[in-house]
Amino acid sequence: MSNSVAPVLEAKNLVKTYGRVVAIDGADLQLFPGEILAVVGDNGAGKSTMIKCLSGAETPDGGVMELDGKPITFRRQKDSRDAGIETVYQTLAVSPALDIAANLYLGREIRKKGPLGSIFRMLDNSGMKKSAKEHITSLGIGTIQNMSQAVETLSGGQRQAVSVARAAAFGQKVIIMDEPTAALGVRESGQVLKLIQSLRERGLAVILISHNMPQVFEVADRIHIQRLGKRIAVVTPKSHTMNEVVAVMTGALTLEEKDQTLGPIR
Repeated sequence: MSNSVAPVLEAKNLVKTYGRVVAIDGADLQLFPGEILAVVGDNGAGKSTMIKCLSGAETPDGGVMELDGKPITFRRQKDSRDAGIETVYQTLAVSPALDIAANLYLGREIRKKGPLGSIFRMLDNSGMKKSAKEHITSLGIGTIQNMSQAVETLSGGQRQAVSVARAAAFGQKVIIMDEPTAALGVRESGQVLKLIQSLRERGLAVILISHNMPQVFEVADRIHIQRLGKRIAVVTPKSHTMNEVVAVMTGALTLEEKDQTLGPIR
């Protein structure tokens, strides 16, 4: 892949304020097709606000967002989902009492064909279970077998896997993941990282927000460093060390423009 490849998702000079608090201050972001872009930064760097703008949870006060080179405006999260952008939040937006299939199709339920669906509004539960099983299997999630199992009976890693599977099932262009391993142990974190890599292998572009530097360096193609509401550098795991990235995040190190890389890495 050459540097002539156009970004699938791009933010230019985004601004978002809450009263006198400036959360993002002229921030930029570029995400290329089929890559994992890690977004890192200290607390208060504006990472979460940037992601909320990209996912439709917040509307920026200024700047431009583009999807496949075309300007986009999201007034709500449904707008971003309709555009092919799915978000997996740290808080895991799952319904514990519902089963796995129902969670996968939450808000996108499939109704039975014919009068049973159109008139009586009956759901195609068997069809959703079959399709959910296919999505789970395609991602290589072997720890989940019974689609009728209630999500509240799953482990933290399995619940995260359900959220990832839901995003993968409906995210046609971009999947945004906010601290997906924050509440998981080592083994389950490893499984989630494999899921993230499998999304890239399927050609999806992934934004990974994480504080875990070893995980970032394990899976990311490029690392977007955010500080004081702006993007201050984009590096790669090959071009810079973990210590250098942390130093840039905290302001202890400033990278020269020639040391930064904004294009896709392949």
